[in-house]
Amino acid sequence: MLSFLIARQTGVDEPVRLRRAESTRRVLSLELNHDRDVECIHGNGINTIDIEVIEGRYMLSGGSDGVIVIYDLENNSKKPHYTCKAVCTVGRSSRYVHKFSVETVQWYPHDTGMFVSSSFDKTMKVWDTETLKPAEVFQFEGNVYCHHMSPIARKHGLIAVGTKDPKVQLCDLKSGSRIHILQGHRGEVLSVKWSPRYEHILATASTDSRVRVWDVRRASGSLFTLDQHNGDKSKASSESVNTAHDGRVNGLCFTDDGLYLLTAGTDDRMRLWNSATGENTLVNYGKVVNESRKGVKFTVSRGCSPEFVFVPCGSSVAMYGLHTGELVTMLRGHYNNVDCCEFHPDYQELYSGGKDCNILAWVPVLRHPDTEDEGAANILLKHVNPARCKKI
Repeated sequence: MLSFLIARQTGVDEPVRLRRAESTRRVLSLELNHDRDVECIHGNGINTIDIEVIEGRYMLSGGSDGVIVIYDLENNSKKPHYTCKAVCTVGRSSRYVHKFSVETVQWYPHDTGMFVSSSFDKTMKVWDTETLKPAEVFQFEGNVYCHHMSPIARKHGLIAVGTKDPKVQLCDLKSGSRIHILQGHRGEVLSVKWSPRYEHILATASTDSRVRVWDVRRASGSLFTLDQHNGDKSKASSESVNTAHDGRVNGLCFTDDGLYLLTAGTDDRMRLWNSATGENTLVNYGKVVNESRKGVKFTVSRGCSPEFVFVPCGSSVAMYGLHTGELVTMLRGHYNNVDCCEFHPDYQELYSGGKDCNILAWVPVLRHPDTEDEGAANILLKHVNPARCKKI
């Protein structure tokens, strides 16, 4: 650690190298935090969680009971052992609560004053955080499996919505109406994700085994369909031509830079794709157990080198090397199946929610000084300005 500090101070390394090295070390040392609890509010399984990016302080959760909870992740007690309290709840007693299971919750990317939820009650609601009342309600003809707002969009306020209908719906926050549909899938749409690199690029996944990538400005259909065989027809049966998986595709996740797209399917496979060309990079993650009939919420680390993928796998969270496919570790702590997980890039922490009604916090192990650090500390002291030490 201190050797990186010396290299940065003397100009040998760029500051980003130290940040990436320490972030990577912290992620590799993740373990269940026994000193931090998340208040248990949900009476049924937790399907989805989301951490806002403005302060990195508040977390949303949505459960199978239709309840939505906002937690404060900050330790206000200043004690080692503390509980992340629920600051407000849309509970069963609220007249605005979802009637059935909440499948997706998401903070508005540019302001914590608003968040969006979608549910099996065939609605998507845009909430005012202050009043906990819906500012807008979108009605659909079938169950809503997922929705997503672009994390970077400035020129549009579109929410992509996946429902039981094969058509992907685009809803406009500004007008409060459904303004466009994307046709191409032949089955239920289980996952949708906007690119974090280009605000008009959208990826969608369906029960028809296909993943389509769209430019929503075009009216002529999808840009391309992901093909697990990269166009090699000799390897593909007639049923698997232009398919991303051999089963339902129920999970999508872009890397933070938007250069790669991860997909998960019920064929127990996870695949990494070049998001610009649609090429299958052929990274082998082995068997990634996936028996969910709904969407799988998995996540990718940010700020590490290399990056890592966190995927719900039974009652554990599996951690893989993004580009190697190596299974790094299994995070075990839940008593039932894990349905979602979310990475906190500010502190390199992970939160996971499951059918056991619990949200668990996985945090880095504190670093213990080693021999190398002690030697580096002596070298660092020689480079420190004595005048600055007196001020300290």
